[in-house]
Amino acid sequence: MTKGSSDDTPDTASDPAPGDASDASEAWRRWHEQRVATVSAPYGPLALTGTHWLEDHPDGQLPDIPGRWTTAGDAVLLTAGRADGLTVDGRPLDGEARLTADRGPVGGARVARGERRLVVLVREGLWGVRDFDPATPARRAFRGIAATPYDPRWSVPGRFTPYDAGRRSVRVPNADGRERGLALGGELAFELDGRRHTLQVGVEDDGSLWAVFADATSGSTSYRFRFLRPAAPDAEGRTTVDLNRALLPPCAFADHFVCPFPPPGNTLGAHVEAGERELR
Repeated sequence: MTKGSSDDTPDTASDPAPGDASDASEAWRRWHEQRVATVSAPYGPLALTGTHWLEDHPDGQLPDIPGRWTTAGDAVLLTAGRADGLTVDGRPLDGEARLTADRGPVGGARVARGERRLVVLVREGLWGVRDFDPATPARRAFRGIAATPYDPRWSVPGRFTPYDAGRRSVRVPNADGRERGLALGGELAFELDGRRHTLQVGVEDDGSLWAVFADATSGSTSYRFRFLRPAAPDAEGRTTVDLNRALLPPCAFADHFVCPFPPPGNTLGAHVEAGERELR
């Protein structure tokens, strides 16, 4: 992901460009099925039960999490006894452990308590701990993602223009009520029904693009904002804007995710009746 721009979003790689509409529809169906499986997995976003920022807990005591968690420069210091039931790297902790941010999948987090995974993260220099529990009621209540079937009218050519200065950062509100920096790399222009639109987008490490956007359906027939991940543009800046693959952000699945709201200019006037719409 673009550093500092979005949360750890469940997503899947795009399929190769389809040869015709039936190929595209089938590719979309596979993509949707994989998305549903990913978000409902034992350590998917539905399993998140809390995000706790250490600065909010100066005594080191986190809600419903044993041990003492404190910042120690560029790391987190976890102090716990064997009776606390915490393990680090699969071994019971009885003493101290110095932890850096977890970078891999949630299931591989260094700290665990039974089936729960306690993920260490850092955002703009602030340290936190996320609590993932496969037994959360949200996973049992999940009935799928309401999504509009593939329609070729929502897949259009786009052109990416990078900013002259490379990247810039804007401050935007986040779903947790805090304001944070959002890293942007340029503008993505495209047309829908003869009308030109632009989105400010971030650029991922692999060259693909990432946008958070709203549209005329947001908050009514779709979630209040969504994500979009176009493929890396070619040397001329050309890519495909496929709104059939508009994604629900992680905070649609659990309130404890840090999701940025759309930056200024990223609210489309069109009714984008496409892609993932709401959580069932």
